Amino acid sequence: MADKKDTIPAPLTDEQRRKVLLGMAAAPALMVPGVSFANAQFPTAKVNTTKLAVTDTEVIVGQLHSATGTMAISETGSIQAEQLAIDQINAMGGILGRKIKVIKEDGASDWPTFAEKSKKLLVNDKVACVFGCWTSASRKAVLPVFEKENGLLYYPTFYEGLEQSKNVIYTGQEATQQIIWGLDWASKEKKAKTYFLIGSDYIWPRTSMKIARKHIESVGKLGSVVGEEYYPLGHTNFNSLINKIKVAKPDCIFAAVVGGSNVAFYKQLKAAGITGVKQFLLTLSVTEDEMLGVGGENFAGFYSSMKYFQSLDNANNKAFVEAFKKAYGPKSVIGDVTQAGYLGPWLWKAAVEKAGSFDVDKVVAASPGIELKSAPEGYVKLHENHHLWSKARIAQGMPDGTFKVVAESGELIEPNPFPKGYQ
Repeated sequence: MADKKDTIPAPLTDEQRRKVLLGMAAAPALMVPGVSFANAQFPTAKVNTTKLAVTDTEVIVGQLHSATGTMAISETGSIQAEQLAIDQINAMGGILGRKIKVIKEDGASDWPTFAEKSKKLLVNDKVACVFGCWTSASRKAVLPVFEKENGLLYYPTFYEGLEQSKNVIYTGQEATQQIIWGLDWASKEKKAKTYFLIGSDYIWPRTSMKIARKHIESVGKLGSVVGEEYYPLGHTNFNSLINKIKVAKPDCIFAAVVGGSNVAFYKQLKAAGITGVKQFLLTLSVTEDEMLGVGGENFAGFYSSMKYFQSLDNANNKAFVEAFKKAYGPKSVIGDVTQAGYLGPWLWKAAVEKAGSFDVDKVVAASPGIELKSAPEGYVKLHENHHLWSKARIAQGMPDGTFKVVAESGELIEPNPFPKGYQ
């Protein structure tokens, strides 16, 4: 990053000051508004030696999410949060004096489409980085493309771990921060000894439940698994599953159903008399985003294991929620992956400014140790393994569709994508 004498901000106009006070409180403290570096300390020939889409005045990035299909219920919030961060960064002067321009692509909840669109963004559009994907299936589909073309992906979703790539920055939780911590809480606080594992049928739920079973039965020795079921993405008939749950009578339903299937799943649970009053359920995949479709009345009393909930009571989060609702309407909601998506552009900006370059190799080299002291979830730091140090939290669903945080890890949990005994 440039010396302080090179980064003294120009005086803010009243309009700029208003924007800063409203929306920028959630921005990392190291961001400096109102500075133009282009053509001075950071000429294009110096900051772009790999033929990326960078000019004297703008830098182009990609967004690659499911705007349509069964995953749109989950990914729309990420699209919005990433755009909000980009708008805020642009209002502060951009990155190295350049405004960010976004090319949006729709993965359409289809993994081959994700791969095709990622190649288009990297090869044809030559974007400086991409903010995108949600499911592990979509991430696995694009990963070979990013590694072959040396692109940089900021991936916002909690996931199963067991992966580390030079070309990916993971801003969500991995298994030790969500699955294992959540199961330990269920055992200690809810005295759960029998578990019924449920997931959508693709890599993230299946790998997550493999890790969960190992922790329950062997590594953590929490108890036993009395059922394990998987259903296709978009599946809407869970009557046979509900009958199996009633027969098994588990202490804990541990769920990783994703996307639109959540709507049918929780409505049918309630219709069958399985509610939070009678049954302990802990999910890895219902946030405020999904609650819009599920309905608070259908999820009330159940629990989610996440690192972020919209109800977090801190100044950073209040500013973020206010800015988000101002941008997308008072009824908009913010879930875990939405917030993690918001972190991506800020982490990229910090790394680019630290590197003094948009070149992917230089940005990657500058990324470990980047801190966001004003992240909505609280302080986070980027580990050398490209995952974030962050807290784990458990929250209970309320009838009005909000979440009440009931447990939180005392310290930030160091990310460990390859925990011993779980592979």
